Amino acid sequence: MEVFLIRVLQFILAISLLVLLHEGGHFFFSKLFGVRVEKFYVFFDWKFSLFKFKPKNSDTEYGIGWLPLGGYCKIAGMIDESFDTEQMKQPVQPWEFRAKPAWQRLLIMIGGVLVNFLLALFIYSMILYHWGDTYIPVKDMTLGMKFNEEAKSYGFKDGDILLGTETHAFKDFSADLYRDLSVAKRVDIIRDKKKMSINLPGNLNLLGMMKADPSFVRPLIPAKVDSVIPGSPAEAIGMKAGDHIFALNGSPVDSHNEFTDLLGCRQDMLDTATSHADSLKARTVTIVFGNETRKDTATTQLTPDLKLGYVTTSFLSLYKPVTVEYGFLESIPAGIKYGWDVLSGYVGDLKYVFSADGAKSLGGFGAIGSLFPPMWDWYMFWKMTAFLSIILAFMNILPIPALDGGHVLFLLYEMITRRKPSENFMIKAEYVGFGILILLMVVANLNDILRGLGYL
Repeated sequence: MEVFLIRVLQFILAISLLVLLHEGGHFFFSKLFGVRVEKFYVFFDWKFSLFKFKPKNSDTEYGIGWLPLGGYCKIAGMIDESFDTEQMKQPVQPWEFRAKPAWQRLLIMIGGVLVNFLLALFIYSMILYHWGDTYIPVKDMTLGMKFNEEAKSYGFKDGDILLGTETHAFKDFSADLYRDLSVAKRVDIIRDKKKMSINLPGNLNLLGMMKADPSFVRPLIPAKVDSVIPGSPAEAIGMKAGDHIFALNGSPVDSHNEFTDLLGCRQDMLDTATSHADSLKARTVTIVFGNETRKDTATTQLTPDLKLGYVTTSFLSLYKPVTVEYGFLESIPAGIKYGWDVLSGYVGDLKYVFSADGAKSLGGFGAIGSLFPPMWDWYMFWKMTAFLSIILAFMNILPIPALDGGHVLFLLYEMITRRKPSENFMIKAEYVGFGILILLMVVANLNDILRGLGYL
């Protein structure tokens, strides 16, 4: 429960900050051009609000809504999510949005996106300035990688040390490495202390690579016991810190990765069990373990969630990370590059959303909240906030009615053709766009529920 609350608090704080500044961008340009803002809300106030006030001699009501689906500025003389059609029937006033020239209306509409994009770059820059960039270079992972059967069909072998592709060297083990592999036509590796290359088709399915179980590639972790949990099956069979696991049910184990893959097969047996006896059979395993001087064989029952009860050697204990530090002026271009790389990777991955697997991968509030760490960590909080900010900027600029990008599209049409879309058309477009957004939100959050129930 504590972990859940910490993640919820981080999520709410990040979203509140992003919504406040996004709407602040619209507010700033509206005030700059003399457009009246009737409401400025963080979160939606459908039916009622949690808090609101209106300063004396001000045209704007400020408040906090109860529905955390975003926020809004109700700009006078504009067709937006408030669907205030009555105001649009009145004569045009000089302080209304519709009375201003198209270029001013364009700046008002991109104000939120601009603020979110610049905010992300600023946060990334300050992260690099304060914490630097700490990572474990892939080339330093001397134990190499563990590959699945698809990867091995292209020529990879367990233990290969990845160096880079025909375009550039790999940096760290992250989603970028998968992206690089998916488009690579050549991958340079070290195998048995010799450098060699493997040819790839250059069009691998990135989503399939990442969702495969086991995944296409992951760092090889030794099947070495760091500690044994008291009262566990591992303790019952005499397993000790420093032991290695050599085999499970007669299948050789060369790594902790292999051990967990074999346990995954037991999970399939457990999922299809129709009786208590079948469940016990799925949980019963024979393990060979020991060290340089001894080998023990024992049969035991795993826990109901198929745990043996040992802690493996941690990944961070195997390799020494490197840290690149930045001065204040150095951090700005580095942060801009980092943010641009994040955005480029995200945009490149969007094509998978239109596949069946991609649609299933959509996540709602639960999926986003789970990205925050289970303990309060300012580094990860700001990194996630920057990521959400840059994604919010991109999503809002998409040419979908009801989003900023939809308004921008119609404004560009007006500026090019010198013809303004009719108010009736704009209202209908707003309804269509709002419907699309609600549908996407329902699908994304339904996916969260189905994942939680084990159906996805």
